[in-house]
Parts: sequence; structure tokens; C-alpha cells
Amino acid sequence: MKKQALGQEIASTSYPGRGIVIGRSADGSKAVIAYFIMGRSSNSRNRVFVEDGEGIRTQAFDPSKMEDPSLIIYAPVRVMGNKTIVTNGDQTDTIYEGMDSQLTFEQSLRSREFEPDAPNYTPRISGILHVEDGKYNFAMSILKSNEGDPSCCNRFTFAYNGIPAGEGRFIHTYMGDGNPLPSFEGEPTRVSIEDNDIDAFTKLVWESLNEDNKVSLFTRMIDISTGKYETRIVNKNQ
Repeated sequence: MKKQALGQEIASTSYPGRGIVIGRSADGSKAVIAYFIMGRSSNSRNRVFVEDGEGIRTQAFDPSKMEDPSLIIYAPVRVMGNKTIVTNGDQTDTIYEGMDSQLTFEQSLRSREFEPDAPNYTPRISGILHVEDGKYNFAMSILKSNEGDPSCCNRFTFAYNGIPAGEGRFIHTYMGDGNPLPSFEGEPTRVSIEDNDIDAFTKLVWESLNEDNKVSLFTRMIDISTGKYETRIVNKNQ
């Protein structure tokens, strides 16, 4: 798979939906994460990211305008020791609780399917990073309907045992705008990560997202040697 420029790949469609980037900094010293949400409806756009312990959660920007909290209020990021979980829904908790009961990442997700938001049947995308003793690996998952057929759930897990410096993988919910929205297809896209600085990386991702549809962005860089991390949160609603 040819490596794509991350900013150009994000900007290539006006509505990738929700997206996860996991990779390694340009100098190889840090694990890199980005998670963004977008919205077309007023309910989806009425959100912000806030810190919650070592992770984050979504909350209504204006609680008086919240129409339906299901599917949009959840904890996208949770940390379990040397593992960081990032997802686009409440399956974050499913993975956390499953792994706490000695299930694997993949086994934990077998109890879940795509979102019940007909006719889109939004895929559930998830990632997990493991940073320990100077070693780094990660996995990504997508649970999606079979070409819009809700009677079938297709499950794909992609495991990366190490990744080169300056490289990442990008998975998102939709291939682009549409009605219904077309689900992501194929293996997570191979993308370049050209920064070692979290602020430069955050700026690149945020500015590449469609201005009308972007809502919030979380980024984190974890030092692979020490496990220490830096986090940034950007919200369109201020």
C-alpha cells in the first residue's frame, strides 16, 4: 500500500465522519494517536471533548439543545496500565471491561456490532496501543454491516507488531458524504506522520478537517521509552 500524506488524506473528503490515526513520530521516539469527530446534524455538532482521568469523554456543549445522547455521548479514550484504548463509541468500555476479564481486544468486540442508526449503520472503529519497556505495537478494528445489510456484521481486525518511524494507519467511519453514508472499505490507510511535536501534529490534523463539519479533536504522543505522554484537545465549540 502506497503511503499517503496524512493531511491530504483527511482533506480528501468533506465527511470522513469519525477517524482514528495511530502511528509513530518522525524520529521514532513516540507513539502517536489522533481521534476526531465530525457532524452534519445540530445534535452531532453540539459536542465537545473533555478530559476524564487519563482519557477523555464527549459531552454536550449546550445541554439545553441535546436531542438524543445515545451514540454521541461516550468515552472515546480510556487507559488501562500500559494500554490505551480509542474508539468511536461506547465499545471503549466493552474493550476495557473485556480485557480486564482476560479477553483479547478482538474477543472483547465480538459482543458488539455496527451502530443501529439506519440507514447508515455507522461502523464501530476501535484501536488499542501497547507501550511497554521501549516496545510498541497496536491494533485496529472495524465492525460494519455487509454493504448496508443489517442482518450481517463483518468484523475486521488489523494488528501491527511495530511500525516504522514517521508512519501511521488511518481508519474512519465513512468513505465520504452521501445518503446513506458509505462505510469505510479496506485496510486502514498507510499515512505519513512527519512531526515529532504534538502541537504541529494537532494543527495539521485540525486544519485538514472540513471546516463546516469538524467538531472536536484529541491527540496524544506517548514516549515509547518512558510511557509519559502529552495530550491536546481542540473543540470547535468554545
